[in-house]
Amino acid sequence: MNRIMYRDAVASALAEEMRRDESVFVMGEDVAIVGGVYKATKGLLDEFGPQRVRNTPLSELAILGTATGAAMCGARPVAEIMHVDFIGCGFDIVLNQMSKMCYKTNGQVTVPLVVRTQCGRGKSNGCTQSQSLEALFTHIPGLKVVMPSTPYDVKGLLKSAIRDNNPVVFIEHKGLYQTRGEVPDGEYLIPLGLADVKKYGKDVTIITWSKTVLTALEAAKELEGHGIDAEVLDLRSLVPLDFDTITESVSKTGRVLIVHEACERGGYGAEIAAEISDKLFDELDAPILRVCGTNIPVPNATIPEVESAPTVAKVVSAVKKICQGGKFRD
Repeated sequence: MNRIMYRDAVASALAEEMRRDESVFVMGEDVAIVGGVYKATKGLLDEFGPQRVRNTPLSELAILGTATGAAMCGARPVAEIMHVDFIGCGFDIVLNQMSKMCYKTNGQVTVPLVVRTQCGRGKSNGCTQSQSLEALFTHIPGLKVVMPSTPYDVKGLLKSAIRDNNPVVFIEHKGLYQTRGEVPDGEYLIPLGLADVKKYGKDVTIITWSKTVLTALEAAKELEGHGIDAEVLDLRSLVPLDFDTITESVSKTGRVLIVHEACERGGYGAEIAAEISDKLFDELDAPILRVCGTNIPVPNATIPEVESAPTVAKVVSAVKKICQGGKFRD
């Protein structure tokens, strides 16, 4: 095991898949010489050359359209969109082309494409470069959506995404790139659609993904001092969703808190809460609560930016409310 940065785990996954399969190539703004704005493709140009590590024009429409066409013709492109906020510039390709092509052709044409993009606040980048927009993509049939929280997860999931024959929107939080974690020396894959229990507990299930996994783990540690044993469930993959693991955890704890950085209104947490209510109502001992980003544009100033996101204090307060509120059902 090596302890490496999240961004280096991304580069390692890309390099391994490019060595394994010559149809894999990387494209995006500044991904070649400088290794991308977050250095997650650093070193790839030296090994694979400009034909397989391609700088593109500053046009998300061109990137997404070209990548979709290349995938339809047999390549396996990994297209980087610098910020998830910018996908709107080429959203028709995502909404109506890459996601629908397999269905429209009855499986005769597949689109084995990974759209790597970055989300999240924490860098004071302003309201148009700090959003978490995963709910947009989970609402589009035909797309898979992945949001890893650790170096181990990002490498194993990215390799699986590249090998998948469907378009995958692979969202990396910009606040995770310099975090470190243990990653095996040898090859490994993590199947899409398999959640991971980052901490086991018996009193309440905290369901989360991406950078808020770290927030939830810190909150769970603080909750131990209040006599509350929280389980932290990292979804890792939003589509497909591992509802079996959710069921196992909720059936054990009977209480659920959902935490995500995206705005609360219309967030993916609402979908999870609805599914749990529909399918696991008899297992619940308390109403489901959410701790999410506030329903405002992400502030640029540091303190408001932090305070508008889920914090450890907010998570601790919500869990205490759930656990001290008594039984939901007799």
